[in-house]
Amino acid sequence: MRGEPSCPRCGGRVRAPGLFTDTWQCDAHGTVHPLQPVVPPSVEALGVAVARAEVPVWLPWPLPVGWLFTGIAHVGDDRVGARATAVACSGPGPLGGPGELLLIAEELGVGLGARYAGLPGPDPGGSILTSNPPDAKVMAAGRPTALWHVADAPDDRAVFVGEARGLWLWAIVWPERSGLLMYDELVLTDLREAGAELDLLPCGALSPRLLK
Repeated sequence: MRGEPSCPRCGGRVRAPGLFTDTWQCDAHGTVHPLQPVVPPSVEALGVAVARAEVPVWLPWPLPVGWLFTGIAHVGDDRVGARATAVACSGPGPLGGPGELLLIAEELGVGLGARYAGLPGPDPGGSILTSNPPDAKVMAAGRPTALWHVADAPDDRAVFVGEARGLWLWAIVWPERSGLLMYDELVLTDLREAGAELDLLPCGALSPRLLK
């Protein structure tokens, strides 16, 4: 499953660096880092993405009971490394039925998290009020991390966003009622620090959420 790099904000085609510019260009959004084609989930594919990442690669670890790793996407190229990562996992929702979770780490202005969240982007902006108490907390690389619920996201998903390691951390859950998962104080590991544990990661089928 291969394709061409695309714009992380809209999914449109991008032009590679060439004679007149040393950056990737989207007709709608100008200079962007390219979203690389998504490949089927495997420990090997995850290892390649982790090795390229300049930002965290977040995953609940250990995974909730019955959950599987279902894919990774990354934004960037061989020259700059990955400037955003999106990790998908799927399993039984807290209220029954299937649930899906995307965890995105990204630099300011990349726009991948806002795209998956269904927001105009590229960043949360006025969608969250950090002056208010956070709605949920996770442990990210051993540090308590506050997340705010994004009320104006589409009704089919629950969106939370905060900051970890100086970068945006997005948690997007389908369906919306499975957002209860985020109130269980998930423990997130940066897979760049995971080492041999990656070999034990259970993999499932590719999440279609990564392809939208």
